[in-house]
Amino acid sequence: MQILHIISSARGAESYSTRLSQGIIDKLTAADPNSTVVVRDVATQPFPHLEEAHLQAYFAPAEGRSPEQQQAVRHSDEAIAQVMAADVLVIGVPFYNFNVPSSLKSWLDHLTRANITFRYTPTGPEGLITGKKVYLAVASGGIYSEGPMQPYDFATPYLRWMLGFLGMTDVTVARAEGVKLPEYEPTALQKGLDSVVVQTRSAEPAPAASF
Repeated sequence: MQILHIISSARGAESYSTRLSQGIIDKLTAADPNSTVVVRDVATQPFPHLEEAHLQAYFAPAEGRSPEQQQAVRHSDEAIAQVMAADVLVIGVPFYNFNVPSSLKSWLDHLTRANITFRYTPTGPEGLITGKKVYLAVASGGIYSEGPMQPYDFATPYLRWMLGFLGMTDVTVARAEGVKLPEYEPTALQKGLDSVVVQTRSAEPAPAASF
């Protein structure tokens, strides 16, 4: 099993979303010790915000791209290749002003490519990134899973919708919430981690001997 770990917090080791996502990965690798983990920190290695050069390169035929267009499309190709190679995605999601960090939005923008990661059909759009399991490790200073602030969680619905649009519908959300509230902070991280149940992957039967 290959796990892709997307880090998007600018707080480094102090980040609750990064610690929660790492805790989920620890559970996954304990269940499947043969797993490999690929880390992409979009906070320290950000994808550029989309510009005209990127959009022109996306819609140009691959064989006819100029050197400049080949360079412009490189980030998108890299993001797509990493996701396609992964079996599981673990995405750290810190709340920035009630939504995702712009670095995470840029990663998604480069991941969303017509006729590569999604396509339009007579019955509507179809996501082409299928067969993936996704964990969202969401961290917030307040409580957004319920109560009066729930309508202001724009991050989780957006990610669920975008991932589903691309074909990734098996999404589990874990929350370390209330980390800025004294009554919730001491247990917020562990509560989020305890909410994630990882099933041990069954061993595949050995092939029959042939003589």
